[in-house]
Amino acid sequence: MDTIIRNGLVAGPIGPVRSDILIREGKIVAVGPDLASDDAEVIDAGGCLVIPGGVDVHTHMDLQAGNHRAADDFLTGTVAAACGGTTTIVDHMAFGPKGCSLRHQEAIYHGLADGRAVTDYGFHGVIQHVDDKVLDELQEMAQDGITSFKAYMTYDFRLSDSDILRVMETVKKAGGVLTVHAENHEEIEHLRKTFVEEGKTEPIYHALSRPNLTESEAVGRLIRLSEMAGWPNLYLVHISAKESLEEVRRAREKGAGNIFVETCTQYLTLTDDRYSLPDGEALKYVMSPPLRKQEDIDALWKGIKDGEVQVVGTDHCPFFFEEKLKFGSDDFTKCPNGGPGVEERMRILFSEGVMKKRISLERFIEVTSLNPSRIMGLYPEKGTLEPGADADICIMNPERSGTFKAGSLHGAAQYTLYEGMEYIGEIELVMQRGRVIAKNGVFLGKKGDGLYLKRRVPVGLDA
Repeated sequence: MDTIIRNGLVAGPIGPVRSDILIREGKIVAVGPDLASDDAEVIDAGGCLVIPGGVDVHTHMDLQAGNHRAADDFLTGTVAAACGGTTTIVDHMAFGPKGCSLRHQEAIYHGLADGRAVTDYGFHGVIQHVDDKVLDELQEMAQDGITSFKAYMTYDFRLSDSDILRVMETVKKAGGVLTVHAENHEEIEHLRKTFVEEGKTEPIYHALSRPNLTESEAVGRLIRLSEMAGWPNLYLVHISAKESLEEVRRAREKGAGNIFVETCTQYLTLTDDRYSLPDGEALKYVMSPPLRKQEDIDALWKGIKDGEVQVVGTDHCPFFFEEKLKFGSDDFTKCPNGGPGVEERMRILFSEGVMKKRISLERFIEVTSLNPSRIMGLYPEKGTLEPGADADICIMNPERSGTFKAGSLHGAAQYTLYEGMEYIGEIELVMQRGRVIAKNGVFLGKKGDGLYLKRRVPVGLDA
């Protein structure tokens, strides 16, 4: 049976226009006024905005990090995503055993996600060492549908500058995307060691051990390596510091190409005063990079408005609060690192961005769905309401408001970083390929209905 969404304000490149959407066999067939189809199911979206389903290309479902396992697996995590208006994720694979092949984690992650995810999903490859075999595998995987790869400049499997350069050259050849966690490992480790030796182990020292310059220095170094490699597609994950944006801005002014900037919801809304909360609550906010200052938040919002920040993701990687307390109460360096956010992202960005007039509705759609789809090889099936696209649709009522409370969310961690935050703009209905999977915060989909997505090399942002 066809479906028609009627009377909604359908978001498009020239702003929201009152239109109908005709859906057939999971695809958008037509967008326009007074559409008709025999025996179609009709959904009335009167008074609501109709936008593309969210695309979150920075999640960590079922992540194993040392001795700690993320609270959300691919079932609970994607249920949370769906209820928050996100219909597609691209998940960052965790590190595998030392010396393992690049393909090793691909097989592991299919075992974790296939038959469990309720939203559509893809994977970023993870590079934890570099040799000729790994670089050959990278090119093979890009041809097989994994077209983006993650490298780290910190943690146990960080890459050296020379290895990053080799990877960049290979990514350039393959036409894919290199995503990088940019932090200066040596500076951070020096500060962490110093603080612990001085007995400064409270959560605030997590932030103080990773100051802005540890991020921006690494960003600047990556840009120079990227220039040496001929400007491959470089995607900077979870940028949090205003100085990092300044590094990117200077590079672009000098003609640097193919540099994409992602920030995350928490870096647009929360400041480092959270690290002073009592009763262990501060440990919920131990994540890397850490929360920063209001001036960084202001710079990131301006970066989104001006098009300097192309994507807003979540870095969704929650650990149970009890586990954070157990390991982190006496020493921030032992606290599992990460927090939830995949369910809150769309509402926060709409409320804090569009409703507070920091950004336009068009920019909101770009950073939450269209741009990540284009950069990560999912467009034109995802990120748009054009005819021919998958009918991944979010209906949002700008007249309704709400408050984030742990009890009303769906993630397994059972807490939110945004407890008590009020928002304007409620998600009333979410569709995945034409099927209603969430309505008024109630999940209606089925375990395993999400499809694995083989991705293309990116089309860029000018398509």
